[in-house]
Amino acid sequence: MTSVTATQGSGRRWFIGGSDARVIVGDDEGALVRLWREKRGEVEPEDLSRNLAVQLGLATENLNRRWYQTQTGKIVTDVQMWRRHPTLRWMAATLDGRVDGNEIFESKFMLPWQFSEEAAAQKHAPQLQHNMFVVAARNAVLSIITGGGKWVEIKVHADPLYQHLVVTAERKFWRCVENGEPPKLFAVEPPKPRIEAVRIVDMTSSNAWAELAAVYSRTQAAHLEHEQAKVELKGLVPEEAQQAIGHGLHAKRSKSGAISFDLLAGETNHAV
Repeated sequence: MTSVTATQGSGRRWFIGGSDARVIVGDDEGALVRLWREKRGEVEPEDLSRNLAVQLGLATENLNRRWYQTQTGKIVTDVQMWRRHPTLRWMAATLDGRVDGNEIFESKFMLPWQFSEEAAAQKHAPQLQHNMFVVAARNAVLSIITGGGKWVEIKVHADPLYQHLVVTAERKFWRCVENGEPPKLFAVEPPKPRIEAVRIVDMTSSNAWAELAAVYSRTQAAHLEHEQAKVELKGLVPEEAQQAIGHGLHAKRSKSGAISFDLLAGETNHAV
């Protein structure tokens, strides 16, 4: 996330960046047309100085990077590095950094209401895939601080098929910028995110977790005893026996040789 000055905003006219990708493949036609007019120099870039969410993101950007480095032990380099695609000269990216010189690093601030890792990964997929494509990176890290005081790390892998769709939409958009034809929505759906679990969560506040944790703790010893009894009972069944019955317990050997147990004598049956 980068603060856009008047000079930078003017420079952004001449290329499509990662933040533009989300607008280009999104479903807001008004935003798409406005971006097209900005790239053609017909209107000034939107003033985000009074957008609180954007400003919070800018204010927490350095904190986000430091927090990520402290929590992971990894180093973020190439902060605010600008790169142009080697062959598609209208395509560029400003990176929040690179992790150990390899993975793309992107820091975000998100509001806590209805926050989910899946929604975050999907929301920022166009920008991340665009940036990875520009610098030929295979992976990206999304480092998020929420307004609820939580930090989340999401790892995202390059998706060649989705990148192809994004680049195709961007190429058509840039053609509209050059020939003056207003763009239409490109309707590129982001892929369902595959979230890699990399965080630790505190479930202390969950009543359901507390109740089930108590049940798990209370029944663990009985479960272990039950499993040990099954092992020893199976060892007592003669190899030539297809069934064994006694003391309210029925053992039956399947055609594959596996032995299962059922309770008898009117008790509720439990296949074990």
